[in-house]
Amino acid sequence: MRTRRAALSAIATSAVLALSLSACGQSSEGGSETSGDSAKGGTIGIAMPTKSSERWIADGANVVKDLESKGYKTTLVYGEDDPDQQVSQIENLITQGVKALIVAAIDNKSLNNVLQQAADAKIPVISYDRLILGTKNVDYYASFDNEKVGELQGNYILEKLGLADGSKKGPFNIELFAGSNDDNNTKYFFGGAMKVLQPYIDKNQLVVKSGQTALTQVTTLRWDGGTAQKRMDDILTAAYKTERVDAVLSPYDGISIGILSALKSDDYGSKSKPLPVVTGQDAEVASVKSIIADEQSMTVYKDTRELAKVASNMVDAALTGKTPETNDTKTYDNGAKVVPAYLLTPVSVDKANYQKVVVDSGYVKESDLK
Repeated sequence: MRTRRAALSAIATSAVLALSLSACGQSSEGGSETSGDSAKGGTIGIAMPTKSSERWIADGANVVKDLESKGYKTTLVYGEDDPDQQVSQIENLITQGVKALIVAAIDNKSLNNVLQQAADAKIPVISYDRLILGTKNVDYYASFDNEKVGELQGNYILEKLGLADGSKKGPFNIELFAGSNDDNNTKYFFGGAMKVLQPYIDKNQLVVKSGQTALTQVTTLRWDGGTAQKRMDDILTAAYKTERVDAVLSPYDGISIGILSALKSDDYGSKSKPLPVVTGQDAEVASVKSIIADEQSMTVYKDTRELAKVASNMVDAALTGKTPETNDTKTYDNGAKVVPAYLLTPVSVDKANYQKVVVDSGYVKESDLK
């Protein structure tokens, strides 16, 4: 009997050892890596914020395309700007046994618990475009140089007002808008722009008539154009009864369209009251058309096709025992760790170069701009 028990014990020990050798291994970054044999060809969960922006629809489609070209299956979900819904969706993806997660967070501080579930299941997590905060369970970050986005917007304003080359001294009136306060990118966009604009505000060459200059005063919840339109209406009513706005810092095309609606309702765009310089971001079709029509002044183009490739390459590397490529391992501290990142370069686009940059590259179809 003792001999039989010993034999059974030896078999059990061997089985446990074999399972442990074939199981997923915990990475040094606090996430996880799955062996290529079991993960290659598996299903990748993709959680995007909303379908209300054409940008996120394109992102989702591009990530799916790139992962499927590598032999993976995909499950793509949209949280429709509801943080609780996104958490529930990610929980479902984990339950379904996805091999990795790509998450563009709606609320970057709401995912701690669900990403602990991912870590417990040894599922690597790629933070997509928006850095997820407050958790060590984020393996890599794929995004653009977000501070550079703001710098491009700020420098464009200075150039168009004649302040950059010193041909004009001002003062010019400017109003400031920022993105959603629950999106970590907001502080980078705004910070980059203010690094450029603040010296001119300090010298009174740029004047913020509303007095609203702090980030907490100028954010736009969920990047909503209607919210931005109402705030611009209120600013015009309170601060611009006799003076005009010369420039508006807008961080995103959807916000820009709302701002422009408010301006046009106040007779801006007429011969006697030209539109101010209005910036933007994402090169959405409506805003490219607005640029062509001499309404919105510029946008910042971010080729999300390339971002999708970066994220899918990160997933593939993490699941096949390789180290994903990064180019920034110092900047993006999410409060729990510094997340290794790969950052792409944004490009300033206006009426002079939109054809070459966004149309000839295939990002926007010529027919969509008619």
